Amino acid sequence: MECKICNLEALVSIDQRGQIILPKELREKAELKAGDKLVVLSACEESQKICCLIFMKAEVIEKIAVERLSPVLRAIFRGE
Repeated sequence: MECKICNLEALVSIDQRGQIILPKELREKAELKAGDKLVVLSACEESQKICCLIFMKAEVIEKIAVERLSPVLRAIFRGE
């Protein structure tokens, strides 16, 4: 099965307390479980209004940061 970069996975609502419930099928597909941490990234339009929210598992962001920053930090400490 091909994984597309962008899919419409679900339509969710925000309740009176500002909470969003992710459907069970989506949580299972994303392998999310109680206690998992999500990072919320945003994209802004020129008007500075947020037009897009992206949810990523915190562990994914941590892995990306370590992979990208490790070579830079090694070079800095070696004086390159």
